[in-house]
Amino acid sequence: MIGEICYWIFNMSIAASAMGLLVLLIRKLNFMPRRVFVILWIVPFVRMICPLAFGSRYSLMSLISRFTTRTVTVYQPTDSISIAAMNAIQAAESYSPITYKVNVLERVFKIAGLVWLIIASALIIALGIMYVTTMRAIKDAKPLRPKVSGGSEVSDACSIDNVYTSDRVDSPAVYGIIKPRIVLPGTCPEKDMEYILKHENTHIRRGDNLWRLLGFLTAAIHWFNPLSWVFLKAFLADIELACDERAIAGYGKEEQKEYARTLLACARGKSLFVSAFGGAKVRTRIENILSYKKMTAFSAAGFTVLIAVIIFTLITNAG
Repeated sequence: MIGEICYWIFNMSIAASAMGLLVLLIRKLNFMPRRVFVILWIVPFVRMICPLAFGSRYSLMSLISRFTTRTVTVYQPTDSISIAAMNAIQAAESYSPITYKVNVLERVFKIAGLVWLIIASALIIALGIMYVTTMRAIKDAKPLRPKVSGGSEVSDACSIDNVYTSDRVDSPAVYGIIKPRIVLPGTCPEKDMEYILKHENTHIRRGDNLWRLLGFLTAAIHWFNPLSWVFLKAFLADIELACDERAIAGYGKEEQKEYARTLLACARGKSLFVSAFGGAKVRTRIENILSYKKMTAFSAAGFTVLIAVIIFTLITNAG
């Protein structure tokens, strides 16, 4: 059983690698907003966790399958609808259960499956311990009702009911997933508070800490594939850039410059399981902020159609 799971995990990882490399290529298109790229990371993510997909003649896999791979049909209720798994390894004669072309492959995949399971389990346990340790570090954080410069309270656009302060953190960040809270360092300047809270509350509304955790768990499952860690790093960077874009959407040019200045001032500490105000490459984020242009209704509609087409062609299997 573990050998069969390993066989399909390897196949899923190969498919996800191809899709992830395409997303990395698309990321070179600087005219596209970063929130578009965050959505496109759904494709390799789904490929890594789900072995099955609907078949389509318009899938990119229909083209690729002519040269290097094939699909295994699992269920086909009609001639036009099918559910299939991509089979890049092609080391089996049959698939329910798997019968390998060479007997030695069964032993190879059993051993590989045990190694995969042990290391994946160890990584997931380590991630769990690190998460608990991170949350314990801020358990003594104290509630804070911050004020901006001049003594006025932070604008209502930024929720402050879940704001805490702690001397154990170096940079403002969102901690937790179910009940996230914003934790600020004790030395956080009041004049920067509104920009910081706008950013962190945007992380909370987008559920970014949950996506970060899912990203790490997925990379742990595919630990043997170095590209999974490359994709994770790019995904986390895109989360921060997309959050910046959403946070500054209603700001004018001067406010965007102040936001960028605040980001530079807060660019210190990082943690795996928190969304930090200064938690990504600061130079890239500042360049993205200063070059930000709000999308028109027409461009938003165009990007929506483009995203839908890209996701459909990449997430379906050969039909």
